[in-house]
Amino acid sequence: MQHALHDPDHGYYARKIRTVGHEGDFSTTATLSPTLGVAIADRASQWLKKNPGSFHLIEIGAGDGSLAKSVIDALPFLQRLKLHYHIVETSEPLTKVQQAKLKKSRVSWHTDPRSAIKACNGRAIIFSNELVDAFPVRILQREDSDWKELHWDGKQESFQIPNTLPESSALISSHPEKHRVEIHEAYREWLEKWITAWREGELITVDYGDTYPEIYHRRPQGTIRAFLLHQNITGPGIYQNVGRQDLTADVNFTDLIHWGDELGLETVSLTTQSEFLEPHSRGTTQDLYLLHPDGPGSAFKVLTQRPRS
Repeated sequence: MQHALHDPDHGYYARKIRTVGHEGDFSTTATLSPTLGVAIADRASQWLKKNPGSFHLIEIGAGDGSLAKSVIDALPFLQRLKLHYHIVETSEPLTKVQQAKLKKSRVSWHTDPRSAIKACNGRAIIFSNELVDAFPVRILQREDSDWKELHWDGKQESFQIPNTLPESSALISSHPEKHRVEIHEAYREWLEKWITAWREGELITVDYGDTYPEIYHRRPQGTIRAFLLHQNITGPGIYQNVGRQDLTADVNFTDLIHWGDELGLETVSLTTQSEFLEPHSRGTTQDLYLLHPDGPGSAFKVLTQRPRS
């Protein structure tokens, strides 16, 4: 996954391709409707009223810039005047797309969260949409009452006993033989590198997934899949079109909450996307789809955390 998604020359996010929207491989909540941006803007606005001072927003992984534009446009005029908007982006092609869309807004770009937080003196509302699922996962399978890790040699899968097991709620409970789980250990390691530099604000994480064990309900083969031209690809197809299709796995929010607790964060709330967006819905066809309880409304979750006092 690391090579397929993030290789600087051949990785999916480094290639000069259109990744999101109708003409891309998938759409996001932010590209379908501005309502997510309105909801985040309202959350940030309310936080600022309770915590007067500098106003910095940090968006990590801004895609095509749609969410940034929606957030900025939705802020009250006076708050917009004092706003400092920061984008953390590692993809050069996406950075150029964002800069073209946001050229009339006051935005700063960074390649890592720590530099963005330093520019905010440690005080900021930090948020992301479909970021965690883009991190590489470790895939483990239950075999002979033990956990073995998936390896791919370019031709076939094999499972081997790992030197160390990652820390995850998915490994604590018993599972049937051949049951697979994915663990976003790379996200935890990335978070650990910068989270201590952040001292005030909220961290809003929007992504698809669920708490454990609900995340693996009726999914014995796990959740990993690929997207290519809006096609959902599972099984051996995920190993094809390396660097030309998105690879993703559902987010285990129980892990995110536990890892955050270990790193000094406390959980403010965990809600469904429907609950987060509903107060701001305009009743459009797109919004009704995003709020639907049998679709994105429940499939996506919104986790809000803050530095522990």
